Amino acid sequence: MEAVIRKWGNSPALRLPSAALKAAGYALEQKVELIVSRGRIVIQPSEQVTYSLDALLADITEANAHGELSFGKPVGKEAF
Repeated sequence: MEAVIRKWGNSPALRLPSAALKAAGYALEQKVELIVSRGRIVIQPSEQVTYSLDALLADITEANAHGELSFGKPVGKEAF
């Protein structure tokens, strides 16, 4: 399967055919890693990172917590 590298804005871009994406098991908006090695570019899935709310909350301390911030009075139809 051939494709052509073209310009997209200021960057080069490569459009992947849907059939190639499906055959490789990738999905739209999926995060991937690009690995450049010996003149080749390899696309592989990024490791999925899972977060635990309990673990994230455990990292909050008095030293890194902040108070409320005021952005002034409502200027539109905000519901307060």
